[in-house]
Amino acid sequence: MKVQCLQENLARGLGVVNRVVKSKSTLPVLGNVLLEARDNGQLWLTGTNLEQGIRCRVGAKVEEPGSTTLPARLLSDFVNSLPPEVVSMVLDGKTETMALHCARFDANIKGIAAEEFVIVPEPEGEPLVSMAADKLKQAIEYVAFAAATDEARPILQGVLMQFEGERLTLAAADGFRLSVHTDKLARTVGKAVEAIVPARSLKEAARIASDEEVDIYVTPEMSKVMFSTPDVTLVSQLIEGRFPDYRQIIPESHATRTTVERAGWLTAARVAHLFAGDAANILRLAIEVGAPGTMTLTATSPELGDNESQLDATVDGDGIEIAFDSRYLIAALDVMGNGRVMLETTDAASPGVLRPEDSNLDFVHVLMPMHLGR
Repeated sequence: MKVQCLQENLARGLGVVNRVVKSKSTLPVLGNVLLEARDNGQLWLTGTNLEQGIRCRVGAKVEEPGSTTLPARLLSDFVNSLPPEVVSMVLDGKTETMALHCARFDANIKGIAAEEFVIVPEPEGEPLVSMAADKLKQAIEYVAFAAATDEARPILQGVLMQFEGERLTLAAADGFRLSVHTDKLARTVGKAVEAIVPARSLKEAARIASDEEVDIYVTPEMSKVMFSTPDVTLVSQLIEGRFPDYRQIIPESHATRTTVERAGWLTAARVAHLFAGDAANILRLAIEVGAPGTMTLTATSPELGDNESQLDATVDGDGIEIAFDSRYLIAALDVMGNGRVMLETTDAASPGVLRPEDSNLDFVHVLMPMHLGR
C-alpha cells in the first residue's frame, strides 16, 4: 500500500470516522481505523463500534492499493499535528507497519491486519428512499431529542422510522414526552417499511448529511440501516422489538388551545428554568382568557427565590393552570422554528400537546404534566 493525500483531507476524514471508534475495547482492532487504498484511486477510512460504522472517502493519489488498520487516536493526533502539506503513507505488509512522512515529520505506526477488522457492509442496489440532506437533518432534529437516554427500556432509545407511500414518519418517546414528525418523500415507497433506529445513530446521520441528497437503505433482513452520501456512509444496527403505538398517546381532543409567539415563550421558559432547575424542574403555566389572553410562567425555588414572566396569548377555551418539566418544554420549543406555537390542554392532569401554528409543518409534541402542589 502506497498513497499520498493532503493533510487537511486526511485529518477531516479521520475526524468523521473516529466519532464511532472506542478508545478501549475487548477487541483491540475496534480501537483502530481501517485504511483501504483501492484500485480506482480512492482512499477509504472506516471506523466501527459494532453498533455503528462510518466509512469516509478521502481525496488521495493511490500508487499501490492495499489495506491495514491503525490505532485511531494515535493516527488522528499525529495527522492533526502535521503542517498542511502532502502526507505520504507506505505500508510494510510483513510487519503491518505504516511509514508516514509529511514535510520534516516522519513516523512509523504499527497496525493490525485488515482481515481482522469487523466487516462494515456497503450499500448495494437501489436505496429505499433518497432525501434532501436539509430535510433529513430537520426531521431528525424534530424527534431524536425525545428518545430515552437510559437503558431501562432499550426500545425507547430508538426512533421509529415509518416509510409508507409518499410519507416518512419519525416518532420518539421516553415515557414523559413524545415527538412525531411526518414529511413527504420525493417518490413513493414500493413496500411499507418500519425500522427502529438508535437515536444516537440518527444524530450521527444528521452530522454526515452535508451533501444535497442522502440515500437511505434498510437491509433485507431488517438488521441494519444505512445513510449514504457520495463521500460518507453511516451503517447502524436496528433495534429489535415493537415500538409502542404512539397514536394512542396523542390526545384526540382538548378543552383549551393557547397560541403564543415561540421566541418569547422559549426565552421566558429558559429564564424560569434558572429557578425551576433547583426545584424538580417544575414550571407552572397559568393561562387566562382575555383580549388579549395571557400565559404566566412561574418557577419557585426554596433556596434561590422565584420568577414570574407574562406573555400575550390567544386563548380559545377556558383558563387553566398546568405544570411541565422545564427541561422538556425548552427542548420542544427549541426545535419548533420561528412563528407561533399552539398548546392544547384538557386539565392539569392530562398531557399537553404542542403544535406549530404553521400548518405546513406536520409536527406534534406531547408533554406529560407534573403534579401541581399547593
